[in-house]
This record gives sequence, structure tokens and C-alpha cells, in this order.
Amino acid sequence: MNVSMMRAKIHRATVTGADLAYEGSVSICPDLIKASGLLINERVDIYNCHNGARFSTYVILGEKGEICLNGAAARHVHKGDLVIIVAYCGLSIEEARDHKPAVVFVDEQNRVTEKRSEDRKNNK
Repeated sequence: MNVSMMRAKIHRATVTGADLAYEGSVSICPDLIKASGLLINERVDIYNCHNGARFSTYVILGEKGEICLNGAAARHVHKGDLVIIVAYCGLSIEEARDHKPAVVFVDEQNRVTEKRSEDRKNNK
């Protein structure tokens, strides 16, 4: 049996743009992609802290400091909104017990302020 576990999270990033005319996706700063371990074209869920919207899209490479929602996803955000970007993975119960997702915290310019591997001590 597999369970769905958080693999990577960028916590409370600031939306820098919303482009309805683009074909889709979320453009993410290269530094945040690297710090979080997200992959280009990986599916992510976006949680908007300002309006409660929750939706899925995929990652593309953005410019430094950028978090831009593109295409239909642009309808769910405004510039300046805070969002949480999360990727999940499927793991066996045994793997999940020791799994430690990457969690990246950022400042208002989307610069990494802290990176953690969340411990699942309560799963042991």
C-alpha cells in the first residue's frame, strides 16, 4: 500500500505576477526550485493564503525572485498574494515513516531564509 506524502514545500512565497495569456503553469525562481528540489514540469498544488483558493499546476523555470501564475491559474491569485507551493509523492508505509520532505521558507522578495527537512517523529 502506498500513501501520498508531502515531498517539497515553498512556504508563503509572494506572487510577483499573474499572466492569463500564458499557456499555463507556475514560473518559480531558480533558487527556490533548487532549494526545494522541485522538478521542471512537476505537478504542484498551490494554496493561496489570501483567498483560500487551492489548485494544481506544474513548474516551469522563472526569473530570479519570481513566482508567477500563468494561464487559468492566474485567475486564482493577485500580485502580492502569499502562496504555499507543495509537491507530493507516493511512498510505501515503511518509506513514509522515515520520509523527511524539504520545506523552504522565504522572505517577501522570495529569497530563501531557511530550509528544513521536516521530521515525521510522530510516525514512528
